[in-house]
Amino acid sequence: MSSSVSPLAPKTVPDMPAIAGIRLATAEAGIRYKNRTDVLLAVMDKGTAVAGVFTKSKCPSAPVEWCRAKLKGGKARALVVNSGNANAFTGKTGRASTALTAKIAAKAVGCSESEIFLASTGVIGEPLDATKFDGVLGRLAETAEPGDYLAAAKAIMTTDTFPKVATATVKLGKAKVTINGMAKGAGMIAPDMATMLSFIFTDAPIAPAALQALLKSGVEDTFNAVTIDGDTSTSDTLLAFATGAAAEHGAPKISRASDPRLKAFVKAFNQVLANLAEQVARDGEGARKLVEITVEGAKTKASARKIAMSIANSPLVKTAIAGEDANWGRVVMAVGKAGEPADRDKLSISFNGIRVARSGARDPDYDEAQVSEAMKAPEIAIKVSLGLGKGRDRVLTCDLTKEYVAINGDYRS
Repeated sequence: MSSSVSPLAPKTVPDMPAIAGIRLATAEAGIRYKNRTDVLLAVMDKGTAVAGVFTKSKCPSAPVEWCRAKLKGGKARALVVNSGNANAFTGKTGRASTALTAKIAAKAVGCSESEIFLASTGVIGEPLDATKFDGVLGRLAETAEPGDYLAAAKAIMTTDTFPKVATATVKLGKAKVTINGMAKGAGMIAPDMATMLSFIFTDAPIAPAALQALLKSGVEDTFNAVTIDGDTSTSDTLLAFATGAAAEHGAPKISRASDPRLKAFVKAFNQVLANLAEQVARDGEGARKLVEITVEGAKTKASARKIAMSIANSPLVKTAIAGEDANWGRVVMAVGKAGEPADRDKLSISFNGIRVARSGARDPDYDEAQVSEAMKAPEIAIKVSLGLGKGRDRVLTCDLTKEYVAINGDYRS
């Protein structure tokens, strides 16, 4: 965890209201870090629905495998998250560690091990000593309170420079329901059906299948449209929990994601996901620029996404932005290598609203001084027009600086 906060960090942190049926507590378990919290326990009331999406990595962590297996039950009573050790690439030892952690947590909460969900983040390849949770989780279960989401977000940080939280309140039927979220992630970020680690909590009464459908749809244009370095983590986990407590205040019980009464809720739910995803981009390791890449005029939305990701993941594009150089040649390169339909002579490119290239050549009105001044801004918008169709998409990334190399060169030290 960095001692200096990213210059792109949000200027304000929202007040995170308590959610009925959710209690939180954190502690120092000594997993890897000293003198900081590194374990989070979230305790949920009986009947809480759970949904999840996970990394598509072929080398997933032991907690990811555990959660995938338990998700079929659709119910959750507790979530245990540790930072400092990913419990990934740890073989039988890793699987034994997840089983022991779940056993300790189930005893502490008083539930079945099948209702325990786990997530770990940190170094890959090092065994996780789950015995460190013995006693700790019991104390956390006793002291957990409905409240401090900011402290919870801090406990799951690794190279993050600030805790990431978001909230929204919306009407569902006659009741006001709350959606709270937290996330961690700053490097090894190129989500594929999930994010680094993120957890969403709500008191809305939504059945597991409906919640799963909402989550799977919601990540596509939020977390799956963010990249820091093009590397998908072994541990990517996004879990959503719905306690259903708002039913007591008039919220209707929802069994289908297509229920028209969910319209406002879905919008708020996706806004929380989008907010957290942007905070991840703002905290990219060593980042000094938040970069929004919009591709329009593509054959399809899917094609636009691939081209936008090609640009966003290009080290040459990202280092040019770090150097405040509107080098459209590198953008042309990234468009061309994406493997999607493109016509060089129809390309137009702009940086922060200033067109630098059109019809396959430098814009005749190009002004180096004007563009150089625009590139000094902390937020850079790159727009690429292909002129081939109606496909459009947008992704978020950040620049690539020397500090990224320094952070990752010393990560295990």
